[in-house]
Amino acid sequence: MKKLYFADARTREISYDVSMVAKLEQILKEADLSHYIKEGDYVAIKIHFGSRGGHRGIRPVFLRKIVEAVKSVGGNPFLTDTVRPKGLDYLEIANMQGLNHLSVGCPVVLADGLFGKNYVRVPAGESLKEIGIAAEIYDAQAMIVVSHCKGHIQAGFGGAIKNLGMGAISSRNREGTSERGKIHNLARVSIIHFQDKCILCGRCAEACDHGAITVGDTFELDNTMCVKCGRCVEACENKALGMEQDEERMQRGVAEAARAAISTFEKGKVFYISFMTDIMPHCDCHPHADTPIINDQGILAGDDPVAIDKAALDIIESKNPLADSAAEGMKPGKGLLERVTKRNPYVHVTAAADLGVGELEYELVTVERKKKE
Repeated sequence: MKKLYFADARTREISYDVSMVAKLEQILKEADLSHYIKEGDYVAIKIHFGSRGGHRGIRPVFLRKIVEAVKSVGGNPFLTDTVRPKGLDYLEIANMQGLNHLSVGCPVVLADGLFGKNYVRVPAGESLKEIGIAAEIYDAQAMIVVSHCKGHIQAGFGGAIKNLGMGAISSRNREGTSERGKIHNLARVSIIHFQDKCILCGRCAEACDHGAITVGDTFELDNTMCVKCGRCVEACENKALGMEQDEERMQRGVAEAARAAISTFEKGKVFYISFMTDIMPHCDCHPHADTPIINDQGILAGDDPVAIDKAALDIIESKNPLADSAAEGMKPGKGLLERVTKRNPYVHVTAAADLGVGELEYELVTVERKKKE
């Protein structure tokens, strides 16, 4: 049974020591990152940079504490994510979200390069066969996977496994077609355009981060650029776009890709921190931020991505949904996220466990406050 640290979001007294920032400091102290990081190691801190229009990602104050903890054991940290919009645009988005060298205390780097084509092919399992892991993640000696927990349009839940299974994969291959899209393609996804319903409003093109859709006098889809993420389908109010998919194949692909990313590190060189805050019904890649479906719950940390995702799901789904959210009126309990996202979030978590990525059983060690030195 895996040990996970848990810090509640509630603060029941007026003191810095019970703040989430202070509790994170205590978690990092008790976890002792020297078990995972050797002096001189380059340490990839893998996060999601967010999107233009989004504002509910992980706040820089938390990331800076993680950076400081890495430096305290002799590591050389860099904050990183893979390209979705064009590289320079994505760095500007990160800066708009407050993620820069001045705020977090370390360089902010695109893991697959400015053009999203820097990767190393790695064996990835029965479904994917192989996948391109972003070069800066592949070459790093250690990694801290920092995840913002929320719903997801295809995986049902975005946590540690999804953060790696999609976020550690290069955007494109050398031929210019989508590398990350191989995971979506496992679902046998095809975007269907219903011409009779299309009013050529262009919302689908605005929602597409990958430049795959052009709308003028006609609707045009470039399948070499499309990653089959489904955002265009969700954006279309007239239901002029549809998408066929096999949910289980796609989510197994996420698990295989996450395992491939982890396999590029020596055993015991990856640590996971998940923030159950601003828990939206959708991913941070969307160009907006919906209201959270439940209250903030806190922080989970440990060295098992399966256990940490399972614990996050258990905690999130046990809470009462908030009014004026996508979960309003729903009952708490297992299946809450599936009712919100129309996707079963346990499929890729269970698949990762079956692949030997981690364990579903866990024990929570509650951190209630920062202890005095």
